[in-house]
Amino acid sequence: MSTHRHTRRNVIRAFGGVTAAAALGAGGVLASATSAAAAGDGFGLRIVDHDERDPRMWFYRFATDAIGWEPGVNVLLPDGYHSGGRSYPVLYLFHGGGTDQDFITFDRMGIRDWTAGKPVIVVMPDGGHAGWYSNPVSSNTGARNWETFHIAQLVPWIDANFRTFAEYDGRAVSGFSMGGFGALKYAAKYYGHFASVSAHSGPASLRRDLGLVTHWANASSAAVELGGGTVYGAPLWDEARVTADNPVQRIESYRNKRVFLVAGTSPDPVNWFDTVNETQVLAGQREFRAGLGAAGIPHEWHEVPGGHVVRPDLFQRDLDGIIARLRKA
Repeated sequence: MSTHRHTRRNVIRAFGGVTAAAALGAGGVLASATSAAAAGDGFGLRIVDHDERDPRMWFYRFATDAIGWEPGVNVLLPDGYHSGGRSYPVLYLFHGGGTDQDFITFDRMGIRDWTAGKPVIVVMPDGGHAGWYSNPVSSNTGARNWETFHIAQLVPWIDANFRTFAEYDGRAVSGFSMGGFGALKYAAKYYGHFASVSAHSGPASLRRDLGLVTHWANASSAAVELGGGTVYGAPLWDEARVTADNPVQRIESYRNKRVFLVAGTSPDPVNWFDTVNETQVLAGQREFRAGLGAAGIPHEWHEVPGGHVVRPDLFQRDLDGIIARLRKA
């Protein structure tokens, strides 16, 4: 696909990667717009705080053995959710890495306006400052099993407490930077969960350039997430885990999915962090796209001027494609 120029952007600096998920759990679908807090706990989650006063953005904080602190989740409901009995597809939207990134990242950026009038539920969970959406090889700060929290606990909890389509064609996963990489890996490792996957400036290759992204995952998680522990192991990697999480080594796992990719072509020349991040993103996505093309797997891609940023116009284009691919509300 040819390049697509963006018209505006919100700059969100972030770490560049994410990793795997965990066990499958499907839960039932509520027949009414019952309060999720009133519905109670389950799936290894216990609600410790919630706010359902906003008609669209509902907030939850959970206690879970998977995480050594209480992660938050924002659930953005579509207009009209409370006035009828329709069920909706769900987009799981993952934030990037960094000490300023968490489950409210996309709310700060304008997700309410971007999704106004769209018939989709958007779930935005905590993923850690450098959690890489993984169960790490080691942690010195307690449990940080983000893949277990997201896949084995949160997905079935959402399906049990909101009117969703709890099936392959009812779910999409997308993210920025670390979250984009996580979306790619979740979609491959847990094939039956998500019919659409999107990576906005998300790396797609763990092993290229002597494993620079893997080293960055280990270094960033050790510094701000795991107290010296690592996602993939150091000095020796858990090679099986790297292979399982590496999108370019999981090409067949993207067959029959909608795939949407965005990368910047001109990182900030005076910003080392931006340059290294987006240079790796662009190279890794090109490698990934080559693999998809060789396998005959359709995909939509955009290379646009700029660096490691969220581009609202391309996110909205992606959202329209997600809604078109998933089961209709």
